[in-house]
Amino acid sequence: MAQQFSLAACDVVGFDLDHTLCRYNLPESAPLIYNSFAQFLVKEKGYDKELLSVTPEDWDFCCKGLALDLEDGNFLKLADNGTVLRASHGTKMMAPEVLAEAYGKKEWKHFLSDTGMACRSGKYYFYDNYFDLPGALLCARVVDYLTKQNSGQKTFDFWKDIVAAIQHNYKMSAFKENCGIYFPEIKRDPGRYLHSCPESVKKWLRQLKNAGKILLLITSSHSDYCRLLCEYILGNDFTDLFDIVITNALKPGFFSHLPSQRPFRTLENDEEQEALPSLDKPGWYSQGNAVHLYELLKKMTGKPEPKVVYFGDSMHSDIFPARHYSNWETVLILEELRGDEVARSQRPEESEPLEKKGKYEGPKAKPLNTSSKKWGSFFIDSVWGLENTEDSLVYTWSCKRISTYSTIAIPSIEAIAELPLDYKFTRFSSSNSKTAGYYPNPPLVLTSDETLISK
Repeated sequence: MAQQFSLAACDVVGFDLDHTLCRYNLPESAPLIYNSFAQFLVKEKGYDKELLSVTPEDWDFCCKGLALDLEDGNFLKLADNGTVLRASHGTKMMAPEVLAEAYGKKEWKHFLSDTGMACRSGKYYFYDNYFDLPGALLCARVVDYLTKQNSGQKTFDFWKDIVAAIQHNYKMSAFKENCGIYFPEIKRDPGRYLHSCPESVKKWLRQLKNAGKILLLITSSHSDYCRLLCEYILGNDFTDLFDIVITNALKPGFFSHLPSQRPFRTLENDEEQEALPSLDKPGWYSQGNAVHLYELLKKMTGKPEPKVVYFGDSMHSDIFPARHYSNWETVLILEELRGDEVARSQRPEESEPLEKKGKYEGPKAKPLNTSSKKWGSFFIDSVWGLENTEDSLVYTWSCKRISTYSTIAIPSIEAIAELPLDYKFTRFSSSNSKTAGYYPNPPLVLTSDETLISK
């Protein structure tokens, strides 16, 4: 495969919506998501009211890439070889000796070194995007509460209540019925939670369109919420930009399921209609599958193998399945690189635009895209050495997946919007250095540490 990647060489450019085209104001959206679940647990399921109080310091627990073991209530940070680097029981971090006794230096019991490892199963849950992440803090605090209530409880059965809270707030009819806390609040004050697309991004999308690219929007958000977001961030004429809009795509199933399992559906007033045997023309659809979509793209481009690139923020829902099942090029939106931009600045307090600053009074909450004191870097961590040996640094499982399944990783679409379409990015590949695919800069921790173990 070529060492370089260019948008000019692609026939089709696809986008996820949430946290990709649509950037959220994380210091505002994270507490809203947390509260929408916590209120449900307290009011409907009888959980302790303490769950409703969150201090700015509590947010340091949040770190993308954590796995929650649903049986024992432990959160784990995994190395690229499946060993456990750090762990907590609820929010309480495990001391090195406790960690060593619980997990040793062997693979975590649910780890699969190949691609077969899901992010969601009946036994564990991986937190890999900013919609999920506030739930990690909530679940950890639920474990704290249950452990205290039942003096050292060893197994836990709270996940069904979390699923009920998610269903209550995000079910398909929630936007229209104005139920739950999340959608009514976004509708009431979208400017508090969403960032409009900068002019540079709108211009870039038009530039892609004028260059003859087919533009896709593929989101797991439902049609009515998708419309609200797009009108706010892009303007009322946003439909002119996209040839095909697919909502309620139910990713990663959109990529992994057979057409018979997940047919496309037409929409009428945002309600899903009959299933379609195939996809015959551009338009606005619901559900669907990548196989039927690709057949339509062949027709539209007149090419037997049109080249598709897909932008997304979730390794689980966007990047891994688009690469693994559809062999598309993939651009990972990695906001941890934005957190690095703050760290690169001499005066962090002046490095964020005003509209991005949180509206907390008193101490500021840690932005979710910056490094956690509890969990350390999203990209690397140290492995405790044997007696009289120094710790060694290793890549995390999350970091390895980025270089394995992403073509490139960028902090935001804005970061590339003013580049010419034929700009040549250095792609991730086994023959390049581990930092090659990050644009415009690799993560600070990967450039400052030379002691990484290469595996």
